[in-house]
Amino acid sequence: MGYTIQVGAFTRAENAARLAAALRRQGIEAYYFQHAKGLYKVRFGNYPTREQASSKAQSLRSRGLIADFYIVSPEEYPLALARRYGAAYLREEMARTAGSFVGVPYLWGGTSASEGFDCSGLTMAVYQLSGLDLPRSSQQQFETGTPVERDMLRKGDLVFFRTKDPGKVSHVGLYIGDGRFVHAPGQGKRISIESLSTPYYAARYAGARSYIPEDLR
Repeated sequence: MGYTIQVGAFTRAENAARLAAALRRQGIEAYYFQHAKGLYKVRFGNYPTREQASSKAQSLRSRGLIADFYIVSPEEYPLALARRYGAAYLREEMARTAGSFVGVPYLWGGTSASEGFDCSGLTMAVYQLSGLDLPRSSQQQFETGTPVERDMLRKGDLVFFRTKDPGKVSHVGLYIGDGRFVHAPGQGKRISIESLSTPYYAARYAGARSYIPEDLR
């Protein structure tokens, strides 16, 4: 990730979701998350320079789409600290970030449930909050990662399932250790923790992928 725009400070997830939805209607891939202080905020964009990010934010503000904004720099992501502390630190941060979504109502409203957009919005958000960009759909995420054997799963890896068409990946979650993963079960439901050994998911397991940069493995 490069420079990202952060906006909003809401006490209710629904309000952050409305702002994210309004930005998506403008063609901006925005997502919301619960900040460390408990407020819900919205992030979007991946710009190579601070100036480009700031210019975009000011343009949106002049159109009345956002109010105050904050530019998140690459140095603020866990990925930057992982260069110092190693991949284990990054993986722990990913699991922690995914865990912070548990219980939050899932209101992204993916445009195509058959493509796995709802659930992949969560995994994309966790990775972007960690400093790594991912494709949007679960099928694309499955195709771009490095395969991981089930007995070699580590925190931060993504686990995929074929819940609709047996020949196509349609659901994804983020592995947090001990055979468990965090996922968005569906539109309007709350984000939760599930076990890979649950019969439903065990029967539909399609594989796992890692996206940790090679210099950190």
